[in-house]
Amino acid sequence: MLIISRALITFRCFNKFTVLRSLNLPRPVISVKCKTTITSIDYSVSSSVARSNWLITNLSKEGKLSQARELFDNLCERDKDVITWTALISGYIRIGLIDEARKLFDRVDSRKNVVTWTAMLNGYIRSDRIVDAERLFAEMPVKNVVSWNTMVDGYMQNGMVDKAFEVFDEMPERNVVSWNTMLTALVQCGRVEDARALFDKMPKKDVISWTAMVTGLAKNGRVDEARKVFDRMPERNVVSWNAMITGYAQNMKLDEAFDLFERMPMRDLSSWNGMITGLIQNGELRRAEKLFNEMPCKNVVSWTTMITGYVQSEQSEEALKIFAKMLAEDRVKPNEGTFVSVLSACSNLAGLVEGQQVHQTIVKTVYRRSEIVVSALINMYSKCGELNIARRMFDDGLISHRDVVSWNGMIAAYAHHGCGEDAISLFKKMSHLHFKPNDATYVALLSACSHSGMLEEGLRYFDELVRDKSIQVRDDHYACLVDLYSRAGKLKEAFEFIVQLGIKPSVSVWEALLAGCHVHGDVILGKLVAKKILDTEPENAGTYMLLSNIYASKGKWRNAAKVRLKMKDKGLKKQPGCSWIEVENQVHVFVVGAKSHSHSNLIYPILHELHAKMRKAGNISNTNYLEEEEDLIC
Repeated sequence: MLIISRALITFRCFNKFTVLRSLNLPRPVISVKCKTTITSIDYSVSSSVARSNWLITNLSKEGKLSQARELFDNLCERDKDVITWTALISGYIRIGLIDEARKLFDRVDSRKNVVTWTAMLNGYIRSDRIVDAERLFAEMPVKNVVSWNTMVDGYMQNGMVDKAFEVFDEMPERNVVSWNTMLTALVQCGRVEDARALFDKMPKKDVISWTAMVTGLAKNGRVDEARKVFDRMPERNVVSWNAMITGYAQNMKLDEAFDLFERMPMRDLSSWNGMITGLIQNGELRRAEKLFNEMPCKNVVSWTTMITGYVQSEQSEEALKIFAKMLAEDRVKPNEGTFVSVLSACSNLAGLVEGQQVHQTIVKTVYRRSEIVVSALINMYSKCGELNIARRMFDDGLISHRDVVSWNGMIAAYAHHGCGEDAISLFKKMSHLHFKPNDATYVALLSACSHSGMLEEGLRYFDELVRDKSIQVRDDHYACLVDLYSRAGKLKEAFEFIVQLGIKPSVSVWEALLAGCHVHGDVILGKLVAKKILDTEPENAGTYMLLSNIYASKGKWRNAAKVRLKMKDKGLKKQPGCSWIEVENQVHVFVVGAKSHSHSNLIYPILHELHAKMRKAGNISNTNYLEEEEDLIC
């Protein structure tokens, strides 16, 4: 009886029966047939600190913090040790409840060691609270090499390389992880010389050190040096081979990359995916397709890479076919990048039905709330002519869940449809809700003003952009402003703006002005601008075509014919304009100048009639471009 009472005392202090039952864990079995049987109580399950720590650690890892906390709170003080406290604090950190972790950390009765302090330090770094991390690091009573490495890595993650160096120099001891952390960070921020000097000073290198150096050199265009380091490696793993192959591919040395790929002693999925990505980036889509088909197994990255490759190569139908095959593979589920690329394909094709089907798939996944995916959906519905659905999708999202990408997507949708006032109204609302616009916001806003003929408003927003020193003004902004002037007929102002830029304008800037010369029939300026473009891109077929049309618009048929003849001599051909429309589940395709459609005898008279009405209303210049095209194509 005396022995049983001792057991009862234990359970009064920590009633594990109650806690374990609440966790749906098996109840420990206790036999009391005789005095000796009481020793058969399984203390590792019912009362040992080790068992408690095991339970709390596993519940924390599974994200079941409320159950872990209940178990923790029911433990008496003598059944908690530093591992118990560290396990629960780490659990809160793991799910992002950093302030809750700190409350527990700061309790008077908490038990902490260097592992606990380092866990808290890492929590602040993972939460992008580098100032709090600095303060905690300074307060640490004891630091080990892991603590120092964590602080160095924290500074690196926040781009504070010099601070990281200071901590690195102060370290009383370093291990290979310390050196690798600094080496990798220097490589990532492009400080290759510093990385090389550090690499040469390392007292001990492992395969990670060598691979980091190979990656850094290749990434910064020094691929031949990277190969020398690769060849000197005492040992290589699959990551090392992948790094060298990717380096070659990024530096447009596909033959060397493929040679290494063929020689690899062992390949993983990253090897295949990296080689396919390299081929696509270098315009070798067919070779990428062949390699993709040879893959022994594929993951979501493999499928998404191919889909993206087809979209970038303007083969959106093929992208949708690949996506359909991917869905047929039960083991592979689309991710965020997959959906964005597929929706881009639907946008390019103006495929509303296909886009809606993709949308239905997204609704069943965790990505339905992804801002990037929602923005892609808004863009898709906009490009398919469903502006109201696009706006409804935008409005359905909680304001707290929106980011600048969502706002940009909706402003761009209004721009695409020439709804300048709506775009400006949305921009003002965005600013009122304290969302800071970025460079893409202003591209969409300026485009909206341009397409709506809102010259004064566009100029005002461009001035606002220039005054905002936190945003880098880029070529897209200049092209938008030139387009704004050009559409308003202010060709002289557009040209003067380009001249006073003080930098060499990109081709896209000149192309915006050339398009304006075409619309307004300015032959002299058009000829000058075309020369500027052709000096940079002598094989630009579109420029020749526009210049020819400018001549034709003023009846200068001989000049137009000369331009076309020059195109022919150079072997240049412009892809003819193509449009399509879906009527009753049938897609009708129309190509410039072609009369192969079964109803062309009905369509063209109506088209000529509409053209005449537009000309009469002043929507186009007094030139019959339909007749021009037919004459010049002959």
